[in-house]
Amino acid sequence: MAGHTHRQLAVLRAAAAGHVEMTCSREPHLYVDGLACCDPTLGHQLSGLLAPEPAAPRGPGLRVPAVLTAAGQAALARPAPSAA
Repeated sequence: MAGHTHRQLAVLRAAAAGHVEMTCSREPHLYVDGLACCDPTLGHQLSGLLAPEPAAPRGPGLRVPAVLTAAGQAALARPAPSAA
């Protein structure tokens, strides 16, 4: 993914702060502060930037804390896109 939208960056920042959970499934669903994310494709779009917490128990459909991958950390380090 070359650039990231403001929404994607906001979710990455929330994950970095410990506010995001994801389901253990083929198409992960995201939850921010316990509420379901309104964008059903966002989990798929961020699949290389977020990962389930390695120490969390896993199982189909379980919600686990989401953590940033190295690519997610790099995405947050880049300048945000300018508003057009």
